[in-house]
Amino acid sequence: MAVSESSRYLTRSLSRALVPSARPATLCWRRNASDQASSRSPSADLSELESTSISSTSTAEDVVKSYDPVSKARGRKTKLPRSRYQFRSPKYYRGPLHPHQPPPPSDPSSRLYVPGPFSLPRVEQTWQSTVASDILTLLYVHNPPGFKPPVKAPRLRDWDDTSPYHKNRNLRGPRGGDVLRLLRKPIDFNNIPHLERITIHSYVNMATENSSWLHAAGIAVQAISNVRVQTYKSKTGVPKWGIVPGRGTVACKAELHGENMLHFFGKLVDIVLPRIKDWQGIKGSSGDSSGNITFGLEPEAVALFPEIEVNYDMYPPKMIPGCHITIHTSARTDKDARLLLSALGMPFYGKIVD
Repeated sequence: MAVSESSRYLTRSLSRALVPSARPATLCWRRNASDQASSRSPSADLSELESTSISSTSTAEDVVKSYDPVSKARGRKTKLPRSRYQFRSPKYYRGPLHPHQPPPPSDPSSRLYVPGPFSLPRVEQTWQSTVASDILTLLYVHNPPGFKPPVKAPRLRDWDDTSPYHKNRNLRGPRGGDVLRLLRKPIDFNNIPHLERITIHSYVNMATENSSWLHAAGIAVQAISNVRVQTYKSKTGVPKWGIVPGRGTVACKAELHGENMLHFFGKLVDIVLPRIKDWQGIKGSSGDSSGNITFGLEPEAVALFPEIEVNYDMYPPKMIPGCHITIHTSARTDKDARLLLSALGMPFYGKIVD
């Protein structure tokens, strides 16, 4: 039975293969290239395989010269539609829960993006090449394997139960004062002290009598800092100078960040401070125990800045103000801040207070 079925399928397939096709006997161009190559002679012309649209077309020279995409774009009256896939930075910040968040200022797509810096100021270059590695070497602490640091006492002291008034009271501060200093972490490559910002503050006690004193002080501070100053009113009164709290504007201040801070610090260390006569340096007791150093400059020292010295005739000599300069660093102690400033060229004298 199986043999008869197999013979039946074989006869059907043979009859189907011997039936002449209804298609015309023409050359089939869909054959593989290997079949065509085998059927043709080796000396056959292969020009049809090399035919391309690039080699066959030629553009006239006048058409090439008349193509000007710049003039075409300028002559367009309406702008082309923006791509639907192009990112648009939000114009306004609508809160942290809004689905469209503006990118950080370091992102080129941000509206606040500023390219650069293309060259480092002298102070930043000195810090990166020399000062950072020197501080890291000086403050290196080697702990051998298996070292366990001693257990430190808690910073805040609790109350004993000798009195019923000691219950449910807040913890006490350390002995010797209630001010807690910042905790100092070991210095490693992640937290090397560096400059954060510089504050220039000028107090003008003659501003209540004549506002031109304050204007001259603001112009001078703005010239040496390259930052727009902010004016402030007095919080306390001085009857001797006729100052009433909250009524008269008596001070101006400038906050320096980034390159303005570095350029100002470079001018201060290289030009102004070396030219002050009999200047010993910054007092070793200056500091707020948190890594911020403050010192003052007399009006004669402020006049040594190159921005004021070049246009000295523009400023009345009596109206050139003195100022207090606060250098904010990332150090947690005054000792580390003095080490940083000393490496950058600022001298210290007198009793050192840590």
